[in-house]
Amino acid sequence: MSLKTSATTLVENARARIEGIETSEAINMMNDPDVIIVDIRDIRERQRSGHIPGSFHALRGMIEPCVDPDSPFFKEIFGKSDKKIFHCASGWRSALTVATLQDMGFQAAHMRDGFSNWTAKGGPTEHDIPNSGETK
Repeated sequence: MSLKTSATTLVENARARIEGIETSEAINMMNDPDVIIVDIRDIRERQRSGHIPGSFHALRGMIEPCVDPDSPFFKEIFGKSDKKIFHCASGWRSALTVATLQDMGFQAAHMRDGFSNWTAKGGPTEHDIPNSGETK
């Protein structure tokens, strides 16, 4: 099967037009009250690998309705003026997510190398699973 556009190309195109945050910068920003880190990984990834303390969990497949104030799935946390940094495991899904949100008019950044690099750089993690409705 031949695809018109590969996933790699989609990610490269997204990364070219969005703000990317280096992992070390995200680690330094995690306690900033004006920054919200949003984890878009699957719940099983969070259970297996843990999560960033204080992060907000929003599934990749639900993110567009979660940020849209006209949606019944809107989450109040996305209506705040804080800086939002989205992450996944490796930076692919978060790049695609932020590009889509940017198309919607929502300002956000993504952590370039994802949660795997966060843990490799010694970023703190937790292994309990907070409620997706919790806010920072």
